[in-house]
Amino acid sequence: MIWALVLIPVLAGAQKKEDVLSEQRKLQQTQKQLREQAEKAAEARKKEVSLLAELEQIDQTLARKKADAARLTGRVARIQADVAGLRTDIRRLEGRRAVQQSSLAARLRALYKVQAQGGVLPLVFGGDDPVRRAVMLRHLTTLAAVDARLIQEYLVSTDGLAERKSREETRQAELEALRTEAEGERADIDREATRRRGLLAKVRDERAYHERMVGELTEASKRLEALIQSLQEKQRRAARTPTPPRSGAPPGAVGFATLRGVLPWPAEGRLAASFGAQVNPRFGTRTFRSGIDIEAGEGTDITAVYAGRVVYTGWFKGYGNLIILDHGNEYYTLYAHVAEIEVKEGDEVRQGQRIGTVGDTGSLTGPRLYFEVRHRGKPQDPEQWLRQRG
Repeated sequence: MIWALVLIPVLAGAQKKEDVLSEQRKLQQTQKQLREQAEKAAEARKKEVSLLAELEQIDQTLARKKADAARLTGRVARIQADVAGLRTDIRRLEGRRAVQQSSLAARLRALYKVQAQGGVLPLVFGGDDPVRRAVMLRHLTTLAAVDARLIQEYLVSTDGLAERKSREETRQAELEALRTEAEGERADIDREATRRRGLLAKVRDERAYHERMVGELTEASKRLEALIQSLQEKQRRAARTPTPPRSGAPPGAVGFATLRGVLPWPAEGRLAASFGAQVNPRFGTRTFRSGIDIEAGEGTDITAVYAGRVVYTGWFKGYGNLIILDHGNEYYTLYAHVAEIEVKEGDEVRQGQRIGTVGDTGSLTGPRLYFEVRHRGKPQDPEQWLRQRG
């Protein structure tokens, strides 16, 4: 009985120790699972494609496919013109050969009649008058030359007709191949456009995608600001280095600074979004717009609001195709979502000069021009610089 009383506490202590070890094992297992989940989440974030990068890839693919389709359309038009020209030549040669055939048929009928009457020799040597024989011989010689020329012209027309028909068949085959290729390009464009619409629908309708895009656009805005600062610093260094004046250089920014409220609009269109703080009506997210959106049809002219120098052209993530003009004294204007850039870095442009066309590159809301005015790196309200519309 004493032994049993001693054994009970020992067994209880062993059980307690086993329970503690079990709890420790469970805790370690839970911690391991949490670490694994955290590692998986981190790996998923690494693999998660940037929405702006995906949009950029789609836009650049679309631009390339559209350019390819335009080139194919141009080649199709040129081949169609060639085919039309060849068909005109074929009709002309067929008409000429028909006339030649008619003339040759008439000559053959005449020769047949002569042959039926005994041939040519009796006509030449049938009389005693040598003058008559000489005239007849000369006449027959002339007829033979005419016949030879008719036959030669007929053969030339026949060969020309065969050559034109062969070329037409070849060009027609090229045309069909190009049309098939163009259809493939259009199908690719449709697929990429569908991908783009799907991505933008997620950004518009799903909070997670919307918030990701807001974050990425905020980072893009910071990168753009850093680019402007870099351009400013480059301009300051250049200003400290005396250089001879360049012919045709734009007026200084003294002129620009005096034009508040009277600058022309950079594109014809409707003001779709204003400068300043923005609140998304669906998700309530707050952002700051450093410029304005001008809604316009794709291909609408974009013009320089003032004379300046082109200091940046190219793709900029979050803005699509971007043009930046330097107007001197740290005044800059920016033009984004451009379809076709028609100037290059270093160009001097005049006020009102066409510098590109409106597109939807990098845009989340369709074709439009995003326009900024900056002074010393700080965004200005563009509406305060542009003239009032009636």
